[in-house]
Amino acid sequence: MTKARLIGQGVLVALAVASLVVLATLFEDDEYQARVGLLAGPASANAPQYGEVTALALPALVELARSPSVVAAVGTDVERVSMELVPASGLARLTVRASSSYQAKLEATTLANVLVKADLLAPAGKLRLLDDPEVIRVSPDWPLTLGLALAAGVVAGLVTVVVRHLRRSRVTDGVRAALASAGVGHPVPVLPDGDPELLEKLTALLVATARPVRVVTTAPELVERSEDISDDLPDKVFEPADGTALVVVVPRTREQDALAGVVGAQPANTALVAVVLG
Repeated sequence: MTKARLIGQGVLVALAVASLVVLATLFEDDEYQARVGLLAGPASANAPQYGEVTALALPALVELARSPSVVAAVGTDVERVSMELVPASGLARLTVRASSSYQAKLEATTLANVLVKADLLAPAGKLRLLDDPEVIRVSPDWPLTLGLALAAGVVAGLVTVVVRHLRRSRVTDGVRAALASAGVGHPVPVLPDGDPELLEKLTALLVATARPVRVVTTAPELVERSEDISDDLPDKVFEPADGTALVVVVPRTREQDALAGVVGAQPANTALVAVVLG
């Protein structure tokens, strides 16, 4: 596998993963979030124990806002309602999520009014709405989606390149080990079958050996491919010489015991010039 092809496969995987993330977002339902503030204040200028009452009663406001009976009366679900208290301020922020901006604003306003009318701080204090609810769209969040798609695509592409490279390295290591066990002492090129310049490289090697070529394989499923390589090599470009130049086509597996057997069984005047990963 050439470097360009390896990088190309990584890019294709990256694009596929990024596209899947974007497509998954397209099928998500729209969701809007309405937020409104509730501020506690004294019921009057001379309200007794306002601070103590507020500190004790405000936490109950959170439970009331998420009470099943209260949220059901408003027409929403407990999972869509949240409330946070701002410490030492008497301020509570109510958030309601819905499938439309209008619905989110309506439910937030209705629920806030219910909390105000509950008059939890009486007689020392009272709640009031700060402003109209602020509505924002939270899903799908396209900037976040595109960022996640880009990150997921880059990671998937890099993983693909690394895994393919490691796999190729393991196969090449198996070929080297098999040749060493067969007693081959000279360097032998290991060429991927997908290399667009495979025939040119094999031709150059065979011209250098000046011997007639013989292409064999170690796997039955690669017999046809080895014959195609033999037929595609140019005829009569090799000077007659003693012996044969051997090209072996092997499968892309780590174990290459058959390669050692094939090479070891060749006559002494046979020169192994290349191994092709089919």
